Amino acid sequence: MIDLKGKTALVTGGTRGIGKEILKKLASAGADVCFADVIADGTAEVETEIRGLGVKCSFFQGNVASMEDCKNLVDSALSEYGKIDILVNNAGITRDNLFIRMSEENWADVININLGGIFNMCKALIRPMMKAKYGRVVNISSIVGFTGNASQVNYASAKAGLIGFTKSLAKEVASRNITCNAIAPGFIQSEMTDVLDDKIKEMMLSNIPMKRMGTQEEVANGVLFLVSPLADYITGTTIHINGGMF
Repeated sequence: MIDLKGKTALVTGGTRGIGKEILKKLASAGADVCFADVIADGTAEVETEIRGLGVKCSFFQGNVASMEDCKNLVDSALSEYGKIDILVNNAGITRDNLFIRMSEENWADVININLGGIFNMCKALIRPMMKAKYGRVVNISSIVGFTGNASQVNYASAKAGLIGFTKSLAKEVASRNITCNAIAPGFIQSEMTDVLDDKIKEMMLSNIPMKRMGTQEEVANGVLFLVSPLADYITGTTIHINGGMF
Protein backbone atom coordinates (compact mmCIF):
# COMPACT_ATOMS: atom_id res chain seq x y z
CA MET A 1 0.00 0.00 0.00
CA ILE A 2 1.35 3.42 -0.97
CA ASP A 3 1.71 5.79 2.00
CA LEU A 4 1.90 9.53 1.33
CA LYS A 5 1.49 10.69 4.93
CA GLY A 6 3.52 13.82 5.53
CA LYS A 7 3.29 14.89 1.87
CA THR A 8 1.28 17.80 0.51
CA ALA A 9 -0.15 17.85 -3.00
CA LEU A 10 -1.52 20.66 -5.15
CA VAL A 11 -3.85 19.70 -8.02
CA THR A 12 -5.07 22.19 -10.61
CA GLY A 13 -8.56 21.76 -12.01
CA GLY A 14 -9.46 19.64 -9.01
CA THR A 15 -13.11 20.54 -8.63
CA ARG A 16 -14.55 17.79 -10.82
CA GLY A 17 -13.78 14.89 -13.12
CA ILE A 18 -10.27 13.47 -13.28
CA GLY A 19 -8.88 16.25 -11.09
CA LYS A 20 -11.26 15.46 -8.26
CA GLU A 21 -10.50 11.73 -8.60
CA ILE A 22 -6.78 12.51 -8.31
CA LEU A 23 -7.45 14.54 -5.17
CA LYS A 24 -9.36 11.64 -3.62
CA LYS A 25 -6.68 9.12 -4.58
CA LEU A 26 -3.82 11.14 -3.07
CA ALA A 27 -5.85 11.92 0.04
CA SER A 28 -6.74 8.25 0.47
CA ALA A 29 -3.00 7.53 0.52
CA GLY A 30 -2.60 10.00 3.39
CA ALA A 31 -1.46 13.17 1.63
CA ASP A 32 -2.77 16.58 2.61
CA VAL A 33 -4.17 18.15 -0.54
CA CYS A 34 -5.13 21.49 -1.95
CA PHE A 35 -6.65 22.31 -5.30
CA ALA A 36 -7.00 25.25 -7.61
CA ASP A 37 -9.65 26.21 -10.12
CA VAL A 38 -10.85 29.36 -11.85
CA ILE A 39 -14.44 28.70 -10.70
CA ALA A 40 -15.32 28.40 -7.01
CA ASP A 41 -18.73 26.73 -7.48
CA GLY A 42 -18.88 23.35 -5.77
CA THR A 43 -15.48 23.63 -4.12
CA ALA A 44 -16.82 23.70 -0.55
CA GLU A 45 -18.43 20.30 -1.10
CA VAL A 46 -15.15 18.91 -2.45
CA GLU A 47 -13.26 20.23 0.58
CA THR A 48 -15.75 18.59 2.94
CA GLU A 49 -15.62 15.27 1.09
CA ILE A 50 -11.82 15.14 1.05
CA ARG A 51 -11.49 16.18 4.70
CA GLY A 52 -13.71 13.22 5.49
CA LEU A 53 -10.75 11.05 4.50
CA GLY A 54 -8.83 12.41 7.50
CA VAL A 55 -6.52 14.87 5.74
CA LYS A 56 -6.30 18.62 5.26
CA CYS A 57 -7.90 20.05 2.14
CA SER A 58 -8.13 23.64 0.90
CA PHE A 59 -9.28 25.39 -2.24
CA PHE A 60 -7.42 28.30 -3.83
CA GLN A 61 -9.11 30.21 -6.63
CA GLY A 62 -7.10 31.28 -9.64
CA ASN A 63 -6.69 31.07 -13.40
CA VAL A 64 -3.62 29.03 -14.37
CA ALA A 65 -3.33 31.13 -17.54
CA SER A 66 -2.34 34.05 -15.29
CA MET A 67 1.18 34.03 -13.89
CA GLU A 68 0.09 36.41 -11.15
CA ASP A 69 -2.77 34.10 -10.12
CA CYS A 70 -0.41 31.11 -10.04
CA LYS A 71 2.12 32.92 -7.88
CA ASN A 72 -0.61 34.07 -5.50
CA LEU A 73 -2.24 30.66 -5.10
CA VAL A 74 1.14 28.94 -4.63
CA ASP A 75 2.13 31.54 -2.02
CA SER A 76 -1.19 30.98 -0.23
CA ALA A 77 -0.75 27.21 -0.30
CA LEU A 78 2.83 27.44 0.99
CA SER A 79 1.71 29.81 3.73
CA GLU A 80 -1.02 27.41 4.89
CA TYR A 81 0.75 24.08 4.41
CA GLY A 82 4.40 25.02 4.76
CA LYS A 83 5.43 23.05 1.68
CA ILE A 84 4.16 21.54 -1.56
CA ASP A 85 5.76 18.19 -2.38
CA ILE A 86 3.54 17.19 -5.30
CA LEU A 87 2.17 19.25 -8.20
CA VAL A 88 -0.39 17.75 -10.56
CA ASN A 89 -1.10 19.97 -13.57
CA ASN A 90 -4.55 18.81 -14.59
CA ALA A 91 -6.42 22.02 -15.49
CA GLY A 92 -7.47 22.21 -19.11
CA ILE A 93 -10.17 23.25 -21.56
CA THR A 94 -11.31 22.33 -25.07
CA ARG A 95 -12.43 24.65 -27.85
CA ASP A 96 -12.95 22.13 -30.65
CA ASN A 97 -13.50 23.15 -34.24
CA LEU A 98 -12.23 22.33 -37.71
CA PHE A 99 -8.98 24.21 -38.28
CA ILE A 100 -10.43 26.25 -41.14
CA ARG A 101 -13.10 27.53 -38.71
CA MET A 102 -10.91 27.82 -35.60
CA SER A 103 -10.60 31.38 -34.33
CA GLU A 104 -7.41 32.92 -32.97
CA GLU A 105 -9.22 33.22 -29.64
CA ASN A 106 -10.00 29.48 -29.55
CA TRP A 107 -6.36 28.72 -30.33
CA ALA A 108 -4.98 31.16 -27.74
CA ASP A 109 -7.36 30.13 -24.94
CA VAL A 110 -6.44 26.44 -25.21
CA ILE A 111 -2.69 27.06 -25.54
CA ASN A 112 -2.63 29.60 -22.70
CA ILE A 113 -4.47 27.34 -20.25
CA ASN A 114 -3.44 23.81 -21.27
CA LEU A 115 0.23 24.60 -21.92
CA GLY A 116 0.86 28.07 -20.55
CA GLY A 117 -0.81 27.08 -17.30
CA ILE A 118 1.75 24.34 -16.77
CA PHE A 119 4.59 26.79 -17.36
CA ASN A 120 3.03 29.22 -14.89
CA MET A 121 2.43 26.66 -12.14
CA CYS A 122 5.87 25.08 -12.45
CA LYS A 123 7.49 28.52 -12.57
CA ALA A 124 5.73 29.46 -9.33
CA LEU A 125 6.58 26.24 -7.50
CA ILE A 126 9.83 24.85 -8.86
CA ARG A 127 12.11 27.14 -6.83
CA PRO A 128 10.60 26.06 -3.47
CA MET A 129 10.89 22.42 -4.60
CA MET A 130 14.54 22.93 -5.56
CA LYS A 131 15.22 24.53 -2.20
CA ALA A 132 13.59 21.56 -0.45
CA LYS A 133 15.48 19.16 -2.74
CA TYR A 134 12.30 17.21 -3.32
CA GLY A 135 9.39 17.41 -5.71
CA ARG A 136 7.06 15.32 -7.83
CA VAL A 137 5.45 16.95 -10.87
CA VAL A 138 2.85 15.15 -12.99
CA ASN A 139 1.42 16.78 -16.11
CA ILE A 140 -1.82 15.45 -17.60
CA SER A 141 -1.46 15.15 -21.38
CA SER A 142 -3.70 13.20 -23.78
CA ILE A 143 -3.52 10.49 -26.40
CA VAL A 144 -4.30 13.14 -29.03
CA GLY A 145 -0.98 14.80 -28.22
CA PHE A 146 0.59 11.73 -29.87
CA THR A 147 -2.00 10.75 -32.49
CA GLY A 148 -3.56 14.09 -33.40
CA ASN A 149 -7.30 14.47 -33.79
CA ALA A 150 -9.56 16.24 -36.25
CA SER A 151 -11.13 19.42 -34.86
CA GLN A 152 -8.55 19.55 -32.07
CA VAL A 153 -5.51 21.22 -33.61
CA ASN A 154 -5.31 23.57 -30.61
CA TYR A 155 -5.81 20.88 -27.96
CA ALA A 156 -3.48 18.35 -29.59
CA SER A 157 -0.79 20.99 -30.01
CA ALA A 158 -0.95 21.92 -26.33
CA LYS A 159 -0.90 18.30 -25.18
CA ALA A 160 2.03 17.49 -27.48
CA GLY A 161 3.93 20.57 -26.31
CA LEU A 162 3.37 19.43 -22.75
CA ILE A 163 5.43 16.29 -23.48
CA GLY A 164 8.44 18.32 -24.63
CA PHE A 165 8.06 20.54 -21.57
CA THR A 166 7.98 17.49 -19.29
CA LYS A 167 11.09 15.89 -20.79
CA SER A 168 13.06 19.13 -20.73
CA LEU A 169 12.17 20.21 -17.19
CA ALA A 170 12.91 16.67 -15.96
CA LYS A 171 16.51 17.01 -17.18
CA GLU A 172 16.96 20.37 -15.47
CA VAL A 173 15.71 19.43 -12.00
CA ALA A 174 16.60 15.74 -11.64
CA SER A 175 19.76 16.52 -9.65
CA ARG A 176 17.57 18.21 -7.02
CA ASN A 177 15.52 15.04 -6.46
CA ILE A 178 12.59 16.41 -8.44
CA THR A 179 10.88 14.19 -10.99
CA CYS A 180 8.67 15.43 -13.80
CA ASN A 181 6.47 12.97 -15.68
CA ALA A 182 3.32 12.95 -17.77
CA ILE A 183 0.20 10.85 -18.11
CA ALA A 184 -1.63 10.56 -21.42
CA PRO A 185 -5.18 9.27 -20.97
CA GLY A 186 -7.14 7.82 -23.88
CA PHE A 187 -10.95 7.71 -23.93
CA ILE A 188 -12.02 8.04 -20.29
CA GLN A 189 -15.58 7.64 -19.07
CA SER A 190 -16.90 10.98 -17.88
CA GLU A 191 -19.93 13.24 -17.90
CA MET A 192 -18.89 14.31 -21.40
CA THR A 193 -18.73 10.78 -22.82
CA ASP A 194 -21.89 9.66 -21.01
CA VAL A 195 -24.05 11.89 -23.21
CA LEU A 196 -22.53 10.72 -26.50
CA ASP A 197 -24.68 8.92 -29.04
CA ASP A 198 -24.46 5.12 -28.86
CA LYS A 199 -23.11 4.92 -32.42
CA ILE A 200 -20.29 7.31 -31.53
CA LYS A 201 -19.50 5.25 -28.44
CA GLU A 202 -19.40 2.08 -30.53
CA MET A 203 -17.00 3.71 -32.98
CA MET A 204 -14.76 4.83 -30.12
CA LEU A 205 -14.76 1.39 -28.51
CA SER A 206 -13.89 -0.28 -31.82
CA ASN A 207 -10.54 1.54 -31.69
CA ILE A 208 -9.74 0.37 -28.15
CA PRO A 209 -8.18 -3.12 -27.96
CA MET A 210 -9.55 -3.59 -24.43
CA LYS A 211 -13.05 -2.73 -25.75
CA ARG A 212 -13.95 -0.38 -22.93
CA MET A 213 -13.34 3.18 -21.86
CA GLY A 214 -10.96 3.87 -19.02
CA THR A 215 -12.12 5.13 -15.65
CA GLN A 216 -11.11 8.33 -13.94
CA GLU A 217 -9.78 6.23 -11.08
CA GLU A 218 -7.42 4.43 -13.47
CA VAL A 219 -5.92 7.78 -14.45
CA ALA A 220 -5.63 8.73 -10.77
CA ASN A 221 -3.87 5.40 -10.11
CA GLY A 222 -1.21 6.42 -12.61
CA VAL A 223 -0.69 9.72 -10.80
CA LEU A 224 -0.46 7.94 -7.45
CA PHE A 225 2.23 5.63 -8.82
CA LEU A 226 4.32 8.47 -10.27
CA VAL A 227 4.32 10.50 -7.04
CA SER A 228 5.03 7.48 -4.84
CA PRO A 229 8.41 6.02 -3.79
CA LEU A 230 7.77 3.25 -6.35
CA ALA A 231 8.62 5.78 -9.08
CA ASP A 232 11.58 7.53 -7.47
CA TYR A 233 13.87 6.64 -10.41
CA ILE A 234 11.39 7.52 -13.14
CA THR A 235 11.50 10.98 -14.71
CA GLY A 236 10.88 12.56 -18.10
CA THR A 237 8.56 9.78 -19.19
CA THR A 238 4.90 9.39 -20.13
CA ILE A 239 2.51 6.71 -18.93
CA HIS A 240 -0.14 5.93 -21.54
CA ILE A 241 -3.49 4.94 -20.01
CA ASN A 242 -5.58 4.09 -23.04
CA GLY A 243 -6.46 0.39 -23.14
CA GLY A 244 -3.96 -0.30 -25.90
CA MET A 245 -5.01 2.40 -28.37
CA PHE A 246 -1.48 3.80 -28.60
